[in-house]
Amino acid sequence: MSQQAPPRVLTVAGSDSGGGAGIQADLKTMLALGVHGMSVITAVTAQNSLGVQGYWELPAEAVRAQFTSVVDDIGVQAVKTGMLASIELVETVAELLAGVAAPVVVDPVGVSKHGDALLAAEAVATLREQLLPRATLATPNLHEVAQLTGITVLEEGEMRPAADALLELGPRWVLVKGGHLSGDAADLLAGRDGEEYWYRSPRYDNRHTHGTGCTLASAVAAELAKGQEMPQAVAAAKAYVTGAIRGGFALGGGIGPVDHGWLTRG
Repeated sequence: MSQQAPPRVLTVAGSDSGGGAGIQADLKTMLALGVHGMSVITAVTAQNSLGVQGYWELPAEAVRAQFTSVVDDIGVQAVKTGMLASIELVETVAELLAGVAAPVVVDPVGVSKHGDALLAAEAVATLREQLLPRATLATPNLHEVAQLTGITVLEEGEMRPAADALLELGPRWVLVKGGHLSGDAADLLAGRDGEEYWYRSPRYDNRHTHGTGCTLASAVAAELAKGQEMPQAVAAAKAYVTGAIRGGFALGGGIGPVDHGWLTRG
């Protein structure tokens, strides 16, 4: 007996061979939150708990073919972008997103949790000028805020001006993630029409946080695909990623991943 398909979410990102971030984290998050995850792989990384040993971009035509294959036949209720690596891939994805009516969550991935570059320096301007205007929501961490705007955020009071600078680049909403500041983990959602929402959670003493940014962006995309409005989608995603951080576990000799399956175990 045929069942109704769940909401469909497409992730456009790199593959993490260690399974903690990238495409792997995105699909685990989508499954946990009850949507059907689909993928466009932009790059393959050799990656483990100690860092990124190398990455190889896919040709733009391979990215384009994956995207159109899914969107033209299956359709999407939301799209999430992550690691895009190069100018050519950023341009390609921005062009493809121009034809999509569904909400787009852009995680402007610049470096890995270990500090390894995942976006060519010369591609930052392209991401700023061509991809961010396509975004329904952009989800930069503080390093990415500085990379995109030149603004260094050192305290919570500086997050709103940074959000305003990002909004001027074109996204409808911006979620500035304050996870690298001291105190509680505070994130600011700001909208183009002056909206402002703060989300706070306890800071857990757990170093195993690999995949946090990918997980949060994918969780927001999943909630948007289910029909949530942006403030509620971010609140639900924040709750999910907070639980995942709390349950983060050791793998290998370095930084382990967050626990994407924590909801199934409580």
